[in-house]
Amino acid sequence: MRTDDGPDLRHHGDAEVRDDGAALVDLAVNVRADTPPGWLREVLAASLDGLAAYPDGRAARAAVAARHGLPADRVLLTAGAAEAFVLLARALKVRRPVVVHPQFTEPEAALRDAGHTVDRVLLREADGFRLDPGAVPQDADLVVIGNPTNPTSVLHPAATIAALARPGRYLVVDEAFMDAVPGEREALAGRTDVPGLVVLRSLTKTWGLAGLRVGYVLAAPETVAELERAQPLWPVSTPALAAAEACVGPRALAEAAHAAHRIAADRAHLVAGLGEFAPLGLRVVEPADGPFVLVRLPGAAAVRRRLRELGFAVRRGDTFPGLGGEWLRLAVRDRATVDGFLRALGEAVRVPAHPSGPAD
Repeated sequence: MRTDDGPDLRHHGDAEVRDDGAALVDLAVNVRADTPPGWLREVLAASLDGLAAYPDGRAARAAVAARHGLPADRVLLTAGAAEAFVLLARALKVRRPVVVHPQFTEPEAALRDAGHTVDRVLLREADGFRLDPGAVPQDADLVVIGNPTNPTSVLHPAATIAALARPGRYLVVDEAFMDAVPGEREALAGRTDVPGLVVLRSLTKTWGLAGLRVGYVLAAPETVAELERAQPLWPVSTPALAAAEACVGPRALAEAAHAAHRIAADRAHLVAGLGEFAPLGLRVVEPADGPFVLVRLPGAAAVRRRLRELGFAVRRGDTFPGLGGEWLRLAVRDRATVDGFLRALGEAVRVPAHPSGPAD
């Protein structure tokens, strides 16, 4: 979907690794590598015994509610966060929706598909893509922002986002990558004191369940009821419900917390290695707090094509409103993969990279 000859809002990272990109080393998709883990595969396999019955989401809904210290009527299970964006666009009666960009483009695409005219607030590179609450129009009755934001990897302070809340406004916060932040600092999930707050979470990123489609919404009971009325019957499959229940249990939360610290260390390694290319004009948006980093590089489109020839897929940035052709998003991977990528990047820009990656 293009808007006024602008960015293609329906282009996503998986397009980089389809068809002729299937064999590439994937730094384009923000799903944690080597997932789902074995224990989760076993949960999914066991759930197949119940496929003859219609899905019953009560246990999973209660588990998600308990994970965030909320009553079950504040939880709605969805077929991934993408379904939640469609439900919000179709079910909520709003006059002036605003999307804070650069960010994940599906919320705006869903709003436009539902017939809404969408205003954009474009955060500035000069400000580090940090949120300025004063830039959001006072009469906006729905505001969408990601935290940490895809693709900038900026983690906005919870207090700054909460400052956008006011009576008569829905404040939609996409926290799809929050469980990749150590301690989930700056999370708003579980808060009931912020008027109009709607928090979206995805289980597909951390647990490698993009093909299963599972996520959830946390909101006031009346908002949940509105969204639920817009859902078809049995919208979340039995395997997805089993995954949701398992992924909010103690074992999963401990594993996710450990993974978040490992991602932070691997991201620091990647950022340090990218620093070698600063003399060529490469700039990393920092501080980065998501499982990906956003970089600006002269000639990025040509570099991306050359990286594909060298066996690596990265995410183009020009499909995000507020960015242009010099931007790339890089998913954080393990050190060995990052070192290989840095060598390829050095070849792609025609300069030598450190043969074993940056020093610790």
